[in-house]
Amino acid sequence: MTEINEDILLFVIFCIESVAEAAGLKGNEVYKIMVEQTDILDDYIIPCYDALHTQGQEYIVRELIEVIRKKGGKI
Repeated sequence: MTEINEDILLFVIFCIESVAEAAGLKGNEVYKIMVEQTDILDDYIIPCYDALHTQGQEYIVRELIEVIRKKGGKI
């Protein structure tokens, strides 16, 4: 399991807020989708931090929304 440091925590917040803005939702709604509906926070975002954080915001948002939908999340 990846140790969560400040950089990863800030990136997770960035991901949540960026997806929320793109989807017209609140951050807490997206957090629930990422944790309760799909578990992509622990299964995708944190483990893939090294690769994801090197990408641009548009790519990250598009990628995360696609992963959420593939895992059955409602967004």
